Amino acid sequence: MDVVVRVDPSLAFLLPLRDRAVRERRLRFDPDATVGHVVRAAGVPPTEVGVLTLDGAPTSLTARTAPGAVLDVSPVARPQPVPDGGFLVDVGLGSLARRLRLLGLDAAYDPAADDAAAVAQAAAEDRVLLTQDRGLLMRRALKAGALVRGAGAEQQLADVLDRFAPALSPLTRCTACGGELVAVPKASVADLLEPGTRRSYDEFSRCAACARVYWRGAHARPIEEMVARAADPPGSGMSVGGRRLGP
Repeated sequence: MDVVVRVDPSLAFLLPLRDRAVRERRLRFDPDATVGHVVRAAGVPPTEVGVLTLDGAPTSLTARTAPGAVLDVSPVARPQPVPDGGFLVDVGLGSLARRLRLLGLDAAYDPAADDAAAVAQAAAEDRVLLTQDRGLLMRRALKAGALVRGAGAEQQLADVLDRFAPALSPLTRCTACGGELVAVPKASVADLLEPGTRRSYDEFSRCAACARVYWRGAHARPIEEMVARAADPPGSGMSVGGRRLGP
């Protein structure tokens, strides 16, 4: 007999196309398979799983199924806590990494990292791996991960903020490396500035990690608007922005 896996509507997109309308998938019973194996075989990464019930009773990923069993899969509850290490952004989501850093979030990003290196870094640094690669989230060595929804960086950011509800500190991190920004006197960076910048701006900050210089530039409005959408409740009047001096 088969094992029937039924998923919440929000998880239906993870099933094969033919199964999405009914939101269930039938899998051949395997006496050696755990609930976790069955969930993966259905196409759902364990990182996306919340409450599990087996024939109506609460169960866990390590439990065993039975012939004819029905496994119901609910989505992970939101918001989730962010691990102490912060976020690790997968290679395909560089624009998301930049936006997270603009909001002051600790978001590691290495465009050269392969899957094994990303999983190892997430574990070693106690980070949650943000990715749109379901296969990566299936890896058993991964301790914390999240499948990022959204076709573009703006939608992806909204999904991450909704899922984790992190405390924001806009424009306090370097968008290039994620290091913390420190206010510095204009005189200490004057020799790095173009003449027009020296004449026009007086407040600067510098990355403590890579030494890039930042200031509130003339092209800050798009950044201000993005930050406001993500972090500013209506009517609070927050207005922040910035611009980087390139390396």
